[in-house]
Amino acid sequence: MLLAGVAAAKEHPGKEYIERNGYQGPSTCEAQGCHPGTAKEFLDTVHWKHASPVPNVEGLEPGKEYGMKNRIYTMCNGNDIVNHLKEIPASPVTGKTKFAGCNTCHPGNHISDVGSVGKDAENAIDCLVCHASKYDFRRRRAYKDETGRVVMGQDRSKEAALSVGRPDVRNCMVCHESAGGGVLIKRGFAYARETDVHAKNGMVCVDCHAAKNHRIPTGFDPNNWASDGIRVSCEDCHKETPHKDGDLNRHVARIACQTCHIPRTGGAIAKDFTRWTQGADKFYEPTTLSKEANETTPVYAWYNKTVRNEPHFIGPKGSREEMGSRIYPFKIFEGKAFFDKKTGNLLSMDFAPPMSTGDALAGVASAAKTLGIKEYEPVPGWQTIYFGSTHLVTKEKALTCFHCHSRNGVLNFRALEYAEKEEEKLTNASIYFDKMAEQQKEEW
Repeated sequence: MLLAGVAAAKEHPGKEYIERNGYQGPSTCEAQGCHPGTAKEFLDTVHWKHASPVPNVEGLEPGKEYGMKNRIYTMCNGNDIVNHLKEIPASPVTGKTKFAGCNTCHPGNHISDVGSVGKDAENAIDCLVCHASKYDFRRRRAYKDETGRVVMGQDRSKEAALSVGRPDVRNCMVCHESAGGGVLIKRGFAYARETDVHAKNGMVCVDCHAAKNHRIPTGFDPNNWASDGIRVSCEDCHKETPHKDGDLNRHVARIACQTCHIPRTGGAIAKDFTRWTQGADKFYEPTTLSKEANETTPVYAWYNKTVRNEPHFIGPKGSREEMGSRIYPFKIFEGKAFFDKKTGNLLSMDFAPPMSTGDALAGVASAAKTLGIKEYEPVPGWQTIYFGSTHLVTKEKALTCFHCHSRNGVLNFRALEYAEKEEEKLTNASIYFDKMAEQQKEEW
């Protein structure tokens, strides 16, 4: 995990101040005029709010902010509202409790939580979890303070503060690699030299996801709704003609870079929130089917960067006829949960009751109470989600002509709106035979 090396932090301009006064949080960062106003600025970013306006997803209320603060889908089946950091009721078997919650990755102390504003919120920000190369993650754990409040700990040690710099892979992946209920569950990629060419070349996350005033650019994953309004794509670096081969460059107009350069994916392929499985610690988790990173094959679809959003389906919109659409790879995930028979909408779940006892419907009832839903009729059902494949980039193992243009190739041309005669032509070796024969001769 997190194999990209942590770069040695450059000497920080505030070193003497920190050595003399210690580190008290964001107020230290803003002292001496170093980063004035940064804490307040950070409160308006997705990393703090877990929500934003979402212009490219159908069926959403205009002007309303959506994200993990309030949306519900079957990878998580809950959100920050119903599954904030809390103490899970004691296991009937062991009598022990534990802390859990969707917002354990929130970069604050939990008392000033998702979307909070004001001075207390500013002081609660954990700057070092992202910026310190010597952050002690053992200190970043939940506990009860002297008043009984559940608090997320922080490493505010002088040693950590003196190691500040650009975020490295570990700073990012400590949260992003463990999203969705466990390591490599949600996205199914490990950013390491062995699995991604960018990591192999010494790049870290923020080389591509380069922040502007703590606003971090993201891609167009159909399931990643909230954003800071800044986008990143392969073309930012590789331009519209990234290959020396003209034939390959001609594909770029209709084939996304990811399609050829991310031939594998991984992570959870299905979850069942109606059936919870007891683990070794005697607490329960939703029954999950998962694969290792680089273990599963993507599915391919046209995508115009707008999202079809329905109770039983979240995925790409687009078509072959639409010139703004390109073929992209996606990880398919299927989640089973409870829907409201009356409205057809997915019901949220508070994980605390089922984690303790395995009673899934008790979790639905608790979430409904929190959300003010008084009448509902829970029925089990499945939701299909298309996750964008944007990591695990390879150059050596990228798809070649043969992988797509063959009878048993990775692309289902009929499903991609090609006619039968077109498919017959596109899956014939005559398309690539001479070219690959010459390449083979050169390799000999």
